[in-house]
Amino acid sequence: MKKILVLAVLLIASTVSFADEGMWFLMHLKRLNEADMQKKGLQLTAEEIYSVNNSSLKDAIVQFNGGCTAEIVSATGLVFTNHHCGYGAIAELSTPENDYLTSGFWAKTPSDELKPKSLYVRFFVRMDDVSDRILNLVNDDMSEKERERVINQEIAKIQTENDEGGKYTVSVRPFYNGNEYYYFVYQDYTDVRLVGTPPNSIGKFGGDTDNWEWPRHTGDFSIFRVYGDKDGNPAEYAAENVPLKPKHHLPISIKGFQDGDFSMILGYPGRTNRWMNAAGIDQNVHFAYPAWVEASKVGMDAMKQHMDDNQSVKLNYASKYSGVANYWKNRQGMIDALTKHKTAATKRKQEKRFDKWAKRPENREKYGDVIQTINTYYQQTNEKARHDNYLAGMLRASSFAALPYSLGNALKQYAQENAEKRKEMRPKLAAFIKDNYEKVFIPLEIDVLTAELDLYAAKGGQIANYVKTMSEKHQGDFSQPIRTAFEQSLFGSGEKLNNFLDTPDEGQIDNDPLFQLSSALMEQYRASSPELEQLQDAFQAASRKYIAGVLEMDPDGKYYPDANSTLRLTYGTIRSLPKDPRNDAKENFYTTLKGTIAKHQPGDEEFDLPQRLIDLYEARDFGRYADKNGYLPVNFLSDQDITGGNSGSPVLNGNGELIGLAFDGNIEAMAGDVIFDPKLQRTISVDIRYVLFIIDKFAGANNIMEELTIVE
Repeated sequence: MKKILVLAVLLIASTVSFADEGMWFLMHLKRLNEADMQKKGLQLTAEEIYSVNNSSLKDAIVQFNGGCTAEIVSATGLVFTNHHCGYGAIAELSTPENDYLTSGFWAKTPSDELKPKSLYVRFFVRMDDVSDRILNLVNDDMSEKERERVINQEIAKIQTENDEGGKYTVSVRPFYNGNEYYYFVYQDYTDVRLVGTPPNSIGKFGGDTDNWEWPRHTGDFSIFRVYGDKDGNPAEYAAENVPLKPKHHLPISIKGFQDGDFSMILGYPGRTNRWMNAAGIDQNVHFAYPAWVEASKVGMDAMKQHMDDNQSVKLNYASKYSGVANYWKNRQGMIDALTKHKTAATKRKQEKRFDKWAKRPENREKYGDVIQTINTYYQQTNEKARHDNYLAGMLRASSFAALPYSLGNALKQYAQENAEKRKEMRPKLAAFIKDNYEKVFIPLEIDVLTAELDLYAAKGGQIANYVKTMSEKHQGDFSQPIRTAFEQSLFGSGEKLNNFLDTPDEGQIDNDPLFQLSSALMEQYRASSPELEQLQDAFQAASRKYIAGVLEMDPDGKYYPDANSTLRLTYGTIRSLPKDPRNDAKENFYTTLKGTIAKHQPGDEEFDLPQRLIDLYEARDFGRYADKNGYLPVNFLSDQDITGGNSGSPVLNGNGELIGLAFDGNIEAMAGDVIFDPKLQRTISVDIRYVLFIIDKFAGANNIMEELTIVE
């Protein structure tokens, strides 16, 4: 298939762009966005934002541990990101004796900085368009498998050509279901250390209650540092490593801003689905998301009972619980927003118009059955989507739904090898066992797996046969068989597994009750059939044609690609919502420390506050971080187009100066991953002045402040 001509000029998207809509490739800013951005208040050129040969803003933006965004803010590799992005690392480093989640942490010297086991940042080097190169190798007569094979072969060549012998990570990504391809070159740094974090009572203030809500009063930030070898190259952790000297770091503005001021965000948005058809939205609202929500809540409730009773367990499971809870509320918000705004009906109107165009004689052969094929796919996979989300909820909440399967197969291979090969394999297996069992709490795991299996057996539909048999035998109550399974299983403790390494027996794995259960779950999760594969192939081809057809039908739109964890820029303004009586601020685009104190509930896990913060407020000791009108700002709103993965992204003013860290969206715009609403869409960010106030006045971390470039 030749690359569609219009794509040489326009990026692809699902809808015509509004003023604030769009997640834009940096390499296209000059052509598509520079003039509009400068008209709105940008003082930089596109070259100052993205340059391959010179230092530019993009050199200060990193992907943080694969799922968030962060920014370099000093000449010595200091990194700002969200508290919830660093949460897992902070929890890992915490113990009941040194509980950094609860008490916070501030390194006074580089030697005090703490190294988590596994944490990395990814720098973006460059990108390029390889659409013609790849698409010239395929055609519409190929099957989807043949097409995939040819494309993957060419992708492997492109990666090898650009990784400079392994120096860089190269990723070739499809956009809009394979109508275009770009490659991205990255450099990863794995020596990343914790420098500072506020206590949970600041960094997670409001907890699950305030999550996705406005007004917010959350100091959602944490601080890390990137290290490399003496020459600035990536290196595994070593005492002799030195702080990275980045190509660019962000200056920080404490001048403040007003409603309507230009602002922009650079980051790594995870995934949007704005090409999703009406039938796909219906599937999510009625089948997939309700199962996701229910399975998540069941897992959360089982975890929390044990976390509330034991501080060590609470720390060890804090990151997992937080991740499950975040998406539990997100998916319920998606259901509510998509239903309230009748998003599927809007999509059907668009599809009806497309289908009318597609059935014209000149278009019928290529596009005539596209909508019907897409609708057929969703109709025939609705129940599977429900099942898969109940099962996926179990896999997210329960470690032992998948762990015995993955570890068990590795142990079977170990048992099959000779003594010499086992000696080679043993250290990695022992390390894996230690990592997975060091902080595991078996009573919690028993209760989580039991609760998830009870729900899955009752509502999952076409459940795994092994689970079905267990359910029938025990009348749908898994408490006794799961408790017995843990008692009898090799996977019930790390000690038993280490003993297995001494005297391996493949038959012991095959007959193990947790291995059998886990294997049945994983096999069902990955189950397919020739009929399903044929249905998926037809759907993939139709989805690709739908996007190409929309562009052919409406070639004059200004388009952008769906998010897929590649670096993007989105821009807009600081923008208020209508006045809200819950917000003490004069204008509803910001919140204040006064509002934070008003929410204070002593002893409440979500709304307690440190006495030190209360004392600073009562003394009005805000330092140079108060707004010119006298209040201390905490959070603010802007109207950029973001999604998950943008957490920790820098919010920048027109001069490219840091004014805040994006950390959330408003629940009213939860449909934003599928359809952009220019009236409702808001980004919630922590004001950089509040970040600096906490570092300086609350924590007294002058050593950190001295590294920053502050613009007053």
